[in-house]
Amino acid sequence: MRREHLERMTDCAWRLAPTGRMRVPAIFYADETLIHGMDDKVFEQASNVASLPGIVGASYAMPDAHWGYGFPIGGVAAFDPEQGGIVSAGGVGFDISCGVRTLLTGLTRADVERVQHALADALYADIPAGVGSRGAIKLNARMMDRMLAGGAAWAVDQGWGEDADLARIEEHGCVKQAEPAAVSAHAKERQRDEMGTLGSGNHYLEIQEVDEVQDAAIAAGFGLYRGAVVVSIHCGSRGLGHQIGTEFLKTMQTAALQAGIQLPDRELACAPIESPVGQSYLGAMRAGINCALANRQIITHLTRQVFSRFFPDARLEVLYDVSHNTCKLEEHSVDGRRRRLYVHRKGATRAFGPGHAELPELYRETGQPVLIGGSMGTASYILAGVESSESLSYSSACHGAGRNMSRHQATRTWKGRQVIDELAARGILIRSPSPRGVAEEAPGAYKDVDTVVRVAERAGLARLVAKLRPLICIKG
Repeated sequence: MRREHLERMTDCAWRLAPTGRMRVPAIFYADETLIHGMDDKVFEQASNVASLPGIVGASYAMPDAHWGYGFPIGGVAAFDPEQGGIVSAGGVGFDISCGVRTLLTGLTRADVERVQHALADALYADIPAGVGSRGAIKLNARMMDRMLAGGAAWAVDQGWGEDADLARIEEHGCVKQAEPAAVSAHAKERQRDEMGTLGSGNHYLEIQEVDEVQDAAIAAGFGLYRGAVVVSIHCGSRGLGHQIGTEFLKTMQTAALQAGIQLPDRELACAPIESPVGQSYLGAMRAGINCALANRQIITHLTRQVFSRFFPDARLEVLYDVSHNTCKLEEHSVDGRRRRLYVHRKGATRAFGPGHAELPELYRETGQPVLIGGSMGTASYILAGVESSESLSYSSACHGAGRNMSRHQATRTWKGRQVIDELAARGILIRSPSPRGVAEEAPGAYKDVDTVVRVAERAGLARLVAKLRPLICIKG
């Protein structure tokens, strides 16, 4: 499939009609600039997803969509188990429940600037980051299974947080029907001493200033105001999630063959939802989500400890915690009736609108906080879910800027020290164990996040609330 076959629906929506084995159309949310900037692989992958059994509605690509494994990153698709729907590890991704948690500090930029270098050093010293980073927490087999079943709620029980935190996390911090027994011993061993660590790649802990407020009423409901300082934590399920994805992709290739599913791409290996393999993956994947929620909860606790040394009165209250790489059972309207669907979001976030039953009471009027991470050194955004996204994308929105350059190409274009110095000149401090990792994540390696979020708003996926500017970034 090529972009010349696209039909323009609106100024920010494009449709690729079903052809060949496609069961539903593929829909892309983008303006002229973004649609022409998408690599051809995105159109091919979105079309391939549209050919999978049991898919309903459409195969969707968010404004930050780019090439991924199987599904495009920024891909959303829902499958009906009553119509032979499938679950695909490639539709969730290797970093299960990679997501963002944002904390309110009650501080201002002036407060942070007085201790900026010392605060950056302390966060870098206390929160492990980088490839293979290890933490001080060591989980035995019993604790591992409890963590995989309990998520952030388990972490709070262990003393790493407060009960109040759980009300502002998707699923109240614990996904039900997780199956620790479905997670291999190897996956658990990889995670045994990785709790409370950021990892590498695009993961970070960032101190940010609210630079602009676009919707004052919703911002006030979220506890945001111009000049306020927040902390955003972006990380996932580390080695455990990667191992779950790796193992089940292999198992699903056999399962798809046995079920008579013709795969347009072996990276789209899948299994019928109701099959033993499908159910086993869902149990393991939910355990992976709980691992990521627990990980972000522990990092929240470590961050609070560091801040307390500089700002004894700062509370660091959770604004919200959203996951990006998941498959969740949800109820949505399709063809005029409510259906229970398995919604895959890969590099996309939920964006529930006002009144949704799964939202905390605090956000029932405003809609869900939608946390959009920027690339290192660029803006991040906080949006709010809107009712229109229910019919447009199964209540989904973009999750970040989206890469426009491979990591290899980025390291040929920039040097890590160069990027660090350039950002320091703009008042942004970077702390990282890997100059190469910094080069891979250079701001220029990503799409323009300002364009991405404005397209998301114009397309009706979410509403702009506030723009955040980085002050300190702890990078893996």
